[in-house]
Amino acid sequence: MQLFAGATHVAALVTAGEAEQLPVLPHMGELIFGLIAIAILYVIVQKKVVPNLEKAYSDRTAAIEGGMHKAEEAQQEAQAALEQYKAQLAEARAEAGRIRAEAQERGAAIIVELRAQALVETNRMTEAAHKQIEAERQQAVVSLRSEVGRLSTELASRIVGESLHDEARQSGIVERFLTELESGAIRPETVGQDV
Repeated sequence: MQLFAGATHVAALVTAGEAEQLPVLPHMGELIFGLIAIAILYVIVQKKVVPNLEKAYSDRTAAIEGGMHKAEEAQQEAQAALEQYKAQLAEARAEAGRIRAEAQERGAAIIVELRAQALVETNRMTEAAHKQIEAERQQAVVSLRSEVGRLSTELASRIVGESLHDEARQSGIVERFLTELESGAIRPETVGQDV
């Protein structure tokens, strides 16, 4: 609109000053033709170019907004993935803690079981050692009995002067003496006093 106002102002100057022609101003025909050409160009730009530019601008805006929307969605997906990762990590840590606790419990149970087995084995070995000691004691008693019997008969044969070398007789005397000694018929302190 300002263009038309400026053009009318110039046209008024031209008509007023046609008598004195300004060298810078074009002729009236050129000026009118130029104004018509500018008006046609303005209409063409307004009808054809501006809608295309507006369309390109709106497409670009839509693309940018769509990209921003996609970026927001991607950010939300990334945030959701991060939350899921954190949840899985927390779950894995809890599982690891549970496995550790379970392993400690198993370890404690194994230690208790091994201690119980060691105690049973120790008791078995102690009992076996007691049995072996008892067997060796019995063997020593038998050996001492026969040795004491032999020495006693030898001593008695020297004292009495009678031969007690007969094996059956010697064994019978020794067994009878030891049996009487064990039964209490003969007291150990009176054995040497009868002579």
